[in-house]
Amino acid sequence: MSNENDMVSVTLRVHRFTPRAERERRHGSNPFARKSSPFGDSGARRRPRGKQWTQDYTLTVRPEDTVLDCLLTVKRTLDPTLAFRYSCGHGMCGSDAVAINGTPTLLCTAPVHAWIRNDGFRRTGEEGEPGETAADGGVIELSPLPGFPVQRDLIADIDPMLDQIRKLKPYLEAKGELRTTADGKVNVFEYLQSPAELAKYETLTNCIACGVCEGSCPVFAGGDAFIGPAALIAASRFVNDSRDGRTMDRLDAIDTEDGVAACQSVRACGRQCPRGIDVGEEMWQIIAKVRER
Repeated sequence: MSNENDMVSVTLRVHRFTPRAERERRHGSNPFARKSSPFGDSGARRRPRGKQWTQDYTLTVRPEDTVLDCLLTVKRTLDPTLAFRYSCGHGMCGSDAVAINGTPTLLCTAPVHAWIRNDGFRRTGEEGEPGETAADGGVIELSPLPGFPVQRDLIADIDPMLDQIRKLKPYLEAKGELRTTADGKVNVFEYLQSPAELAKYETLTNCIACGVCEGSCPVFAGGDAFIGPAALIAASRFVNDSRDGRTMDRLDAIDTEDGVAACQSVRACGRQCPRGIDVGEEMWQIIAKVRER
């Protein structure tokens, strides 16, 4: 257990947002009123209107506490109006992705001692020991996940990313070749894989669609300009699965201007992946497959 000497002071500087109620617009009979865009609904790109401000919350916490622990303390004891999203609290669901000191990451996997800063700049280099930089107090700046519309405070609307993933049919579609044994019976080991075949896509199954890679990508804008690294990773998972029978169709689906062609190979997408996926390398691999087919 931590004693009083181990406790540190930290100020959470939260970028807050309260949306303004949408007013219904009526164009009446004006023949020049544009009722719809020829490019489809741009709601995913439209920036919500509302009140924006920055609010500080100062707490005394343990260095090993996570930023999520701090926000829960604020919510329970200081300000019940503060809005943020979380679920499992253990880095498995990906629902609590935000930007901490400008870097997309998960609240529940971010210990205070690794993110607190005293000099007004984002901390760089290796993580220090608990309390190493925070004993005299410091600041942790929190803002919504970049690249997505803000719904309220630290809650970003990740539906654009999920829609892009769904477009690429992220589920196994077997080849449909029913194998039989020598005596004509159905072979129950039809889809048995070797360890080498499993290894080709196993790491990609760890993706939790948290949006950290998308928030880190300078190309992704939360709309249709770039389908995004999360969707391409989902496609790659099935392209690399020996049981799937739609490899060429999947490669065709991402061989578009808003697909692999839009990727600029910056590789920022893999720097903070909470599941340890080298997203930049996987992106390069799927791009190579598209070009080689």
